[in-house]
Amino acid sequence: MREPLEPADINDSSADAGKTRKRPKPGERRLQILQVLAEMLQNPKGERVTTAALAAKIQVSEAALYRHFASKAQMFEGLISFIEQTVFGLINQINQKEESGLAQARGILQMLLFFAEKNPGMTRVLLGDALLQEDDRLQERITQVLDRVEASLKQALRIAQTQGGNWAQLGQEEVSIRAAMLMSFVLGRWYRFARSGFKKLPTEASDVSLRLLLSE
Repeated sequence: MREPLEPADINDSSADAGKTRKRPKPGERRLQILQVLAEMLQNPKGERVTTAALAAKIQVSEAALYRHFASKAQMFEGLISFIEQTVFGLINQINQKEESGLAQARGILQMLLFFAEKNPGMTRVLLGDALLQEDDRLQERITQVLDRVEASLKQALRIAQTQGGNWAQLGQEEVSIRAAMLMSFVLGRWYRFARSGFKKLPTEASDVSLRLLLSE
């Protein structure tokens, strides 16, 4: 599974004081900004991240941030793009590996829980919590991502319909309802994780939960 976006080591205290700090290569500073933003979003108190605090954490000026991103909203768009590329890349891998529709659905659900567990800051973005006081278009963007995830679950269940068993007896409307129910389960686990200060892990007893949710 793809490694989570983790904070870069930006404060190397072991470096000699006399050495000149290397200038970041093109693109490195942008990535560093996103990494540190994701790290700051892991604050259990859920406090809003300001550009002033972000700049101080990286030890640059706010003006330096805006040389790489036109706005704070663009920084969050960078995090959403990372989520989107990672999640759907993994969904494609799961679908290629598994022929069973139920196995695809189970794999997608497990991946979503694991992704949040390894990326607490991203969980706040997925829930929209970190976006509440930001540009409205960010909420719309993350909603679109979640709608696509639900569509992927629905597609997996439709494949299960064609593979016999009790799932073959389900109508299209019930398949849609079940996909929405599965997505609600994931959102509930994410919310519980964030609300607990990232202590109650989303993968806790997930095997039993998914077995019940995907039972025929």
